[in-house]
Amino acid sequence: MIELRNISKTFKVHRRNAGFKEAAKALFKREYELVNALDNISFSIAKGEMVGYIGPNGAGKSSTIKIMGGILTPDDGTCSINGRTPWKDRINHVREIGVVFGQRSQLWWDVPVIDSYELLKDIYKVPDKIYKDNLNNLSTLLNIEDIIRTPARQLSLGQRMRCEIVASVLHNPQILFLDEPTIGLDAVSKLAVRDFIKTINEEKKTTVILTTHDMQDIDALTKRIVLIGKGHILLDGTLDDLKEQYKSANSLDEMVVKLYEEYKI
Repeated sequence: MIELRNISKTFKVHRRNAGFKEAAKALFKREYELVNALDNISFSIAKGEMVGYIGPNGAGKSSTIKIMGGILTPDDGTCSINGRTPWKDRINHVREIGVVFGQRSQLWWDVPVIDSYELLKDIYKVPDKIYKDNLNNLSTLLNIEDIIRTPARQLSLGQRMRCEIVASVLHNPQILFLDEPTIGLDAVSKLAVRDFIKTINEEKKTTVILTTHDMQDIDALTKRIVLIGKGHILLDGTLDDLKEQYKSANSLDEMVVKLYEEYKI
């Protein structure tokens, strides 16, 4: 279903030293540095899999998700999702995927959540019956029936994130990209989100790619993890194997620290 081969992506980043003199000099001559966000990465994900895509900040996780979502075009390599190249056939591609960025919203800030859903229905051309059935089922699963008529700006973070996840799956996507979906949530909201992700994976065989720093999310949802560091895929294996390898660790967070230390990232 998802196959990345030798994907590379480089960004040109402006750098300057502190101070007014350096700022003035940068007005006439800017200095740039090339940052290799992704360096020849390859992996495959089968239909219905739930994969944890982990790594420290700046490792290249979000860049990978954006390439798979069709937002970014890589410098080199190939990416095939359901037989399509995401950035070349983006309109058809986005009909089959859902994306949740924990720190960005797809809900319109000043209007009731239900209005955002109605607009997404039109954007994705979801038939009326499927839309109504999905909205009723998803609202029940994530317990948002009482808040969807409230403007997004008046919701708590946990309420908004549950609404964001519903927005991302209203059109029955085959693939769900989750980038820090539980960031800042309380324990109750985290459990609700995890249970929902498990449900759609089991019932609809939705493929899930989860990027997060919360190892409890990884432990609760995934069996396979892919570790990226400094733009390189460093490890691709099962979570159970990692637990066995680092069984001296007192917690999952300590296990990840040991993992990062071993790979020097």
